[in-house]
Amino acid sequence: MKKIALILLDALTRESAVHTFGFLRSLVESGEAGYLEVTGDLPSLSRPCYESILTGTPSSVHHITANNMSVPSPVPSVFSLAHDAGLKTGAAAYHWISELYNRSPFNPFEDRITHDEQQNIQHGIFYFDDTYPDSHLFLDGAALCSRYVPDFMLFHPMGIDYVGHAYGSQSREYEKKCVEMDTILANAVPLLVSQGYGVIVTSDHGMSALGNHGGDQSMMRDVFAYFIHCGIPQEAAPVSQLCLAPTICTLLDILPAPTMKKPPIRLD
Repeated sequence: MKKIALILLDALTRESAVHTFGFLRSLVESGEAGYLEVTGDLPSLSRPCYESILTGTPSSVHHITANNMSVPSPVPSVFSLAHDAGLKTGAAAYHWISELYNRSPFNPFEDRITHDEQQNIQHGIFYFDDTYPDSHLFLDGAALCSRYVPDFMLFHPMGIDYVGHAYGSQSREYEKKCVEMDTILANAVPLLVSQGYGVIVTSDHGMSALGNHGGDQSMMRDVFAYFIHCGIPQEAAPVSQLCLAPTICTLLDILPAPTMKKPPIRLD
């Protein structure tokens, strides 16, 4: 079994993930990481895509089809499967993740900092302000990894999404935020690798030039995945976002749920 850190960069387009992330691209060039094109699920909205990524099921199965649907996940997730297998789980993430996999509605007075072995996400620091600094989010996650050593850990910053909605994905501001995130990853990823984690970097959805997402435009659905110290992907064509959950399960040495119909990504 390998510990896995999933870094979910909210609203990062495939184009920007290639053109502005020099650190990640350097890992690909050196052979330390692999890159794969991914097609996101529909609707290309945050909460539905979180659920699709972490359960490996389409919205037609999990029925979370809008951001305002504050309900628990109805199907097995990587978090629940890892918990049931006796593994440790953690997340530094937006509060919708807590609502999906721990309890809903989110109570900031009780749920913002979670340490509860009975929950699917046993160790969590959850934020609810979209302007919560990405740098603080990664420090939150680093603290959880150092103190509790989760076998599966989620990092989920919101800065790129916030700037994308304000200025659009073709703006100077969006590009600047992407460059800032690459700098954060240049510090965070080597630390995670030194702690024995394989790292997967992906996005839930993209962002249009006008600052929107939710539909079937390529800028909204075309995302990506970087695999760092967990094998090089052998797939030739873009894969479905639904392949990520069974892939993480395989890396964690737990069986994917029967609801995860897509095969895991082949890693060498």
